[in-house]
Amino acid sequence: MTSQKVTITAPNGMHARPAGELAKLVKGLAPVRITFRTAAKEVNAASMLALLSLGLKCGTEIEICAEGGDEAAAVKAVAAFIANMSE
Repeated sequence: MTSQKVTITAPNGMHARPAGELAKLVKGLAPVRITFRTAAKEVNAASMLALLSLGLKCGTEIEICAEGGDEAAAVKAVAAFIANMSE
């Protein structure tokens, strides 16, 4: 398993549009299974609704965890997506 901690920097946090785009990205990284962990919860990052259930606001720290396949590249791609979220 490969993991990396990142902080949500988008002023509006993770809302429906970026959550949908992120879930689509994660599904395209199969067979790697990616989960997001917060202090309170862990969810499958391929599910838009699961991502929204985390209530990720600007400043929230999450851990991206990947298992199987090219884990390092998958974590890097997801971290880059989060870093580039602007809305």
